[in-house]
Amino acid sequence: MKPNSGTLVINIMNGGKAEAYEGVYQCTARNERGAAISNNIVIRPSRSPLWTKEKLEPNQVREGDSLVLHCRPPVGLPPPIIFWMDNAFQRLPQSERVSQGLNGDLYFSNVQPEDTREDYICYARFNHTQTIQQKQPISVKVFSTKPVTERPPILLTPTGTTSNKVELRGNVLLLECIAAGLPTPVIRWIKEGGELPANRTLFENFKKTLKIIDVSEADSGNYKCIARNILGSTHHVISVTVKAAPYWITAPRNLVLSPGEDGTLICRANGNPKPSISWLANGVPIAIAPEDPSRKVDGDTIIFSAVQERSSAVYQCNASNEYGYLLANAFVNVLAEPPRILTPANKLYQVILDSPALIDCAYFGSPKPEIEWFKGVKGSILRGNEYVFHDNGTLEIPVAQKDSTGTYTCVARNELGKIQNEVQLEVKDPTMIIKQPEYKVIQRYGHVSFECIIKHDSTLIPTVIWLKDNDELPDDERFLVGKDNLTIMNVTDKDDGTYTCIVNTTLDSVSASAVLTVVAAPPTPAIIYARPNPPFDLELTGQLERSIELSWIPGDENNSPITSFVIEYEDGLHEPGVWHYQTEVPGSQTTVQLKLSPYVNYSFRVIAVNEIGRSQPSEPSEQYLTKSANPDENPSNVQGIGSEPDNLVITWESLKGFQSNGPGLQYKVSWRQKDVDDEWTSVVVANVSKYIVSGTPTFVPYEIKVQALNDLGYAPEPSEVIGHSGEDLPMVAPGNVQVHVINSTLAKVHWDPVPLKSVRGHLQGYKVYYWKVQSLSRRSKRHIEKKILTFRGNKTFGMLPGLEPYSSYKLNVRVVNGKGEGPASPDKVFKTPEGVPSSPSFLKITNPTLDSLTLEWGSPTHPNGVLISYILKFQPINNTHELGPLVEIRIPANESSLILKNLNYSTRYKFYFNAQTSVGSGSQITEEAVTIMDEAGIPRPAVGAGKAMASRQVDIATQGWFIGLMCAVALLILILLIVCFIRRNKGGKYPVKEKEDAHADPEIQPMKEDDGTFGEYSDAEDHKPLKKGSRTPSDRTVKKEDSDDSLVDYGEGVNGQFNEDGSFIGQYSGKKEKEPAEGNESSEAPSPVNAMNSFV
Repeated sequence: MKPNSGTLVINIMNGGKAEAYEGVYQCTARNERGAAISNNIVIRPSRSPLWTKEKLEPNQVREGDSLVLHCRPPVGLPPPIIFWMDNAFQRLPQSERVSQGLNGDLYFSNVQPEDTREDYICYARFNHTQTIQQKQPISVKVFSTKPVTERPPILLTPTGTTSNKVELRGNVLLLECIAAGLPTPVIRWIKEGGELPANRTLFENFKKTLKIIDVSEADSGNYKCIARNILGSTHHVISVTVKAAPYWITAPRNLVLSPGEDGTLICRANGNPKPSISWLANGVPIAIAPEDPSRKVDGDTIIFSAVQERSSAVYQCNASNEYGYLLANAFVNVLAEPPRILTPANKLYQVILDSPALIDCAYFGSPKPEIEWFKGVKGSILRGNEYVFHDNGTLEIPVAQKDSTGTYTCVARNELGKIQNEVQLEVKDPTMIIKQPEYKVIQRYGHVSFECIIKHDSTLIPTVIWLKDNDELPDDERFLVGKDNLTIMNVTDKDDGTYTCIVNTTLDSVSASAVLTVVAAPPTPAIIYARPNPPFDLELTGQLERSIELSWIPGDENNSPITSFVIEYEDGLHEPGVWHYQTEVPGSQTTVQLKLSPYVNYSFRVIAVNEIGRSQPSEPSEQYLTKSANPDENPSNVQGIGSEPDNLVITWESLKGFQSNGPGLQYKVSWRQKDVDDEWTSVVVANVSKYIVSGTPTFVPYEIKVQALNDLGYAPEPSEVIGHSGEDLPMVAPGNVQVHVINSTLAKVHWDPVPLKSVRGHLQGYKVYYWKVQSLSRRSKRHIEKKILTFRGNKTFGMLPGLEPYSSYKLNVRVVNGKGEGPASPDKVFKTPEGVPSSPSFLKITNPTLDSLTLEWGSPTHPNGVLISYILKFQPINNTHELGPLVEIRIPANESSLILKNLNYSTRYKFYFNAQTSVGSGSQITEEAVTIMDEAGIPRPAVGAGKAMASRQVDIATQGWFIGLMCAVALLILILLIVCFIRRNKGGKYPVKEKEDAHADPEIQPMKEDDGTFGEYSDAEDHKPLKKGSRTPSDRTVKKEDSDDSLVDYGEGVNGQFNEDGSFIGQYSGKKEKEPAEGNESSEAPSPVNAMNSFV
């Protein structure tokens, strides 16, 4: 059992059999007041038995006959789900002719030749164990007889003319009729003497199954299924009886009684057959339970008389019949408890005038307390028809009036005591729409305004929402929602509809609607749109000290509705001739209430705005000088920051001219040291924005306030701000600096924080200075480059990233304030462990022979530790870009070259080379090289990654088709050369002319018969080397930073196809494709067609 719980856990995952725990379980919860018991819980292990072995004979059926394939699944718990499939795990198609019955058998009303097959397989799926069992395949063979005899319907299931069916109340009733016949019969269902329930009846399995859900006793009766085809009909009557497991009419409820009171427990249940009622007390049959003189059992009722505290117990009522049982616990609690009121004290209730008011007084006590209500602290008890008193203590005032507002007192009393609670009731004025929107007819492209002027209780905040056709307003800037109106500009046909104004408060809601009808505008001449004319006749009325009303007459809107008016003012006293923005109102408004400031000589002007632009300003209104007054506000952004260690600079933002509210603006600056029992020091200064207090201690907090005053008096008392006198450099360094090396490139540094008093300023953070002293692998010092990491705030640790492995470092830590850095902590030395090395600095492959290559390399630029060896891996690359087997060689760390022997001739190899420390292997460098073809041949240049092209002609050069192709190409080139020479003799110039003039004219050599390649263009001397610009370096290495413009860099090959001197290809080759860096991506051999195209 789980601790502190009533949950029983049965775990068979670690052994044990489920069958050992099969049985009926019941939980009992017991304390000093009694015992409660649970319903019976039945545990049964799930079962999915195997199909019994049986010998199935093939079914040979005559066409048109009926057939039943029996499934007979094994009995499982819970019962399995049955379905029919074939060997390909495809469900067998079902129809009115072929269908599966409720028992799992497969029924054929009549068989057809297409039903012949050998793989009718019945499957049983046991969901609880997640297993599927398979019956042996059943074979069906249909043989045809001509003609096929038609047959009237007969029932395959159920058999006979009548049968009985019993179902339990609340379950699903399933009735089935499957008929044989040819043509296939159609099934119809009726209920004798009644109708099938309309909302609970379903037909399944091609109407062969009648399904009624949630059956009740009213569904009992005779159900008839009728099977019919063109030859006749048959029927079967199923007599359905609906029984019922017990169900509650009145379940026993908990009973709370006080000593001496009477009470009853009632337990009433119904069922079919009618259940028997039995009682238990604390889980024991009441007949053998301890005697209680206050208790009397009368069938389904227990009567309690003059109970005592010892009568407390838990009673169980059991209602049982043959189909089930009900069990309910009821606690009889004999309790003596003084009254308690659960409603919070002084709770506020708010209601609208003339609406009901419900005031709660939730209570508890035993005996049940009596509730009385009083109004006011010393008011009389409330009685009469104007109040309703609810059993739960709630007081209802059906129609609340203004005089209902006040304090209400709820008093709860029983024989053990008395308690009272006070609550408040406020009655608010209702929200009303005093001017509702009105029906409008507007011409298209005009503008319209709906008014919605409201009156509401001053203590409630209303919100106004406008709807169109009971939906939100369109998201369109033409709809302008004002405080008490809705304006639609440039009305279109789609604006037609009903507009509703809804006013909501926290207590009530009102609404009003009006219809807008949009009509077509009459034909008009071409409309000229322009800015509006300026407003005129500005008038000031309702002059008060702090407000005034401005009204005006709009000018002509010039065919574009006025969308808004901008009001500007001029202060002739402080800034004459300068106009300032005051406010903006919708275009439908021609008056505005303006807020004013004291001691300002106001003039106003109005600007109209439409979609075209702004009008010229109106003529200024008459001037209005407001009276002087004390300042309304104090300077903002007051700060106290020291500029030196011994001063405090107090600054603020001065008031604007009209904010002074009168002449003689000055400032009273006050300060005192915080947390010290000092008096305020004050000074009055002229209209400036800074004052410096000298002779202050270093970095001490001060309370500061700045108050405005003028000739009429002071502004309201200002709020205090905290400032600090000047900072000085920190006095001490962080202590206890510790370094924890995490890995070869990362370390964590810790330090103790500097006491705040020693910081002598605002703590900005800590700076860690660290630098590399030397590399432990080279033992040579280097130029010290200090690095700085800043850690904001009061942090006491930080990470140092990007360290070099196997190196010695130093660091120190300094605290930083607003003035600068403090002293450094003592240097701390730490060392980083070894890491993996960088790649070797270079890899050169030289001296290619038939079966060997020489490798030379440089040690890694960053060994990051002690090198223990080099790892060389290499593999051949064949003509189809495929990589051969990988060979690995380990080389001592003190070696810098290696001769690889026993290699294959004329073979490209790819090399992978890296260094290794005790930590592991570093990144590798790759190169490629080719062994030479034969000793007499021209050595092939060694290649670097991405700089050379592999020969792919060795295997095809002796093929006949290739020799013929090369002869054709040679003939074409000869013709083209002749054409070029003729055109040159006629005066044509080619870019190659200068280079040809510098060399003897080439002679076309015949094709070699031994390898099928063309001869070189050459002078009298044989085998002249290539020009300098087209040769690879003598050491046969190609580094990544080299940029030699050689034949290797171009799309034409370097393997003996066209061995010109380099200038010829350099002039005419149109493309310059570099070979990919990886060896298995090397370029194909040059195409003769490409060579010819570039030549032309």
